Amino acid sequence: MHYSILSILTQALRGQQGWTPAWREAEPQRHYDVVIVGGGGHGLATAHYLAKEHGITRVAVLEKGYIGSGNVGRNTTIIRSNYLLPENTPFYEWSLKLWEGLERDLNYNAMVSQRGVLNLFHSDSQRDAFARRGNTMRLAGVDAELLDRDAVRALVPRLDFDNARFPIQGGLLQRRGGTARHDAVAWGFARAADKRGVDIIQNCEVTGIRTTEGRVTGVETTRGFIGAGKVGLACAGNSSRVAAMAGLRLPIESHVLQAFVSEAVKPLVKGVVTFGAGHFYVSQSDKGGLVFGGDIDGYNSYAQRGNLPTIEDVAESAMALMPGLGRLRLLRHWGGLMDMSMDGSPIIDRTPVQGLFLNAGWCYGGFKATPASGWCFAWTIAKDEPHPLNAAFRLDRFATGHVIDEKGAGAQPNLH
Repeated sequence: MHYSILSILTQALRGQQGWTPAWREAEPQRHYDVVIVGGGGHGLATAHYLAKEHGITRVAVLEKGYIGSGNVGRNTTIIRSNYLLPENTPFYEWSLKLWEGLERDLNYNAMVSQRGVLNLFHSDSQRDAFARRGNTMRLAGVDAELLDRDAVRALVPRLDFDNARFPIQGGLLQRRGGTARHDAVAWGFARAADKRGVDIIQNCEVTGIRTTEGRVTGVETTRGFIGAGKVGLACAGNSSRVAAMAGLRLPIESHVLQAFVSEAVKPLVKGVVTFGAGHFYVSQSDKGGLVFGGDIDGYNSYAQRGNLPTIEDVAESAMALMPGLGRLRLLRHWGGLMDMSMDGSPIIDRTPVQGLFLNAGWCYGGFKATPASGWCFAWTIAKDEPHPLNAAFRLDRFATGHVIDEKGAGAQPNLH
């Protein structure tokens, strides 16, 4: 069914009785050209672009839970392309351009809202770093504006500009950044991929990866063996565990990242505001709740729940930036699993196992990268070689020394 004003009016006259499921409940077939492990945003986007861009439609997406139950529904919904390094800037800008046309491409309302992303600076050294980042963005054709204190105050007047520890001096603004509804992104990609013939198989956990003479031949699942010409792993948070089934040891740690939603209030924060000195970021949903988060939890975990010390740390950062937030009540709180790579940048590449491909290591950047990640991963799988946009996101860069350390934190994944 094509979604349009006409279909809405037609269904209204029929008492809303004619809507069809957004995607089929597919049964696994014996063999596919490509099997994607992981039905999150990246896996579904990969399937969509395999079918749309490369004409590969004998594709299955295997999800151990239900669509939208993993990391794609456990983030703070921010989209942006304000990166510094030449390996990252064009990739994330391509992703933002795909976001800008995504709803038309998918025929689905993902609630993409380009309300701006503002990174605050609190010292001369931070200002210089942001000016450098902004200049790099503009040289790459990406929009960026360096704002002074008065310009920031005009945008977000409720901030604590005269905080004794972190006085706000200005900010770097990307007006094309913003937010998108995270679970709608998964549903939209699932619906679009299904429409092109992709089988989306929920409640189907991969328990093994079968190989013969160094080449992948399929996956063992809780619903039986599924043969495949190629297998792509896009299961963030569990990448290391799943890749180990093929004998791979990845340079990744899994950490929990918590997010929070407050009670609804009148318009308070127009766009996305990030507080670099305390690592806190906040936006306001269309329903009025403030959506915010901070650092990852400080230990490795596969649990989708966080701990109280990190909640306290996030709350302290919130109070330092906007003291009025202390009067709000928290309504919801969740934890998503981060694939933290050793340099803070992702991996989209082939693996030493022939026919097995890897999409992992997204750290904090996974949601905003969803369209470009799927687009580049589909290219890499279809053509057996990386696209220039993801050519630097190699698995072997940690052995060769070609790391992409955007934050300059070194091989300490908990600091990226």
